[in-house]
Amino acid sequence: MVSEIINWGVKPRIVTGDSWYSGVENLKFKKNQKLGFLFGIEKNRTVSNELHKYCQVGTLEICESGLRTHLKEFGFIKLFRKVFKKEDFRHYILYLLDEEKIQEITRSEFITIHDTHWGIETFHRAIKQVCGICRFMVRDTYAIKTHIFCSLQAFVRLEFMRSEKIISNWYEVQRNLFTLVVREHIFANLNSDGII
Repeated sequence: MVSEIINWGVKPRIVTGDSWYSGVENLKFKKNQKLGFLFGIEKNRTVSNELHKYCQVGTLEICESGLRTHLKEFGFIKLFRKVFKKEDFRHYILYLLDEEKIQEITRSEFITIHDTHWGIETFHRAIKQVCGICRFMVRDTYAIKTHIFCSLQAFVRLEFMRSEKIISNWYEVQRNLFTLVVREHIFANLNSDGII
């Protein structure tokens, strides 16, 4: 996908993705294309702060401003840890073409890039889980395109409702629909004694 975008003439400043896409081969491809990136990485990835002494990311003390370190088989990156509510934490690596600028990246700059990354992640989650973009039972190309268009339209409508404060989040409509259906089913099937 990155190659296709580059062929269009688009030169992204930063490419972002979750840990699924953070394999060494993929990271080296981005580096060879002269692209900076922010990727999630698993806690068992190995880095080195001392020559030939590697340890797992999850065992490191990482200060708020991040840690410039050497990612095994790749090169120098800046490592950040972000604490989440439901999970203990996640790790992210940031790479820039200019190695001196890697050291200068602040927590604030990381958060700005990460917030953009997270917006993309939540969009993909919502369009799959709430708008059903992956759930189509057709094979015709035109029908598939129509389904994708309708899913995108549904997401835009949900986002409009959220921005207008009609709903508090994308999942609210789905949850309320499900609750109403369950309620109606229960009341439709109650006998005179209140037993289903």
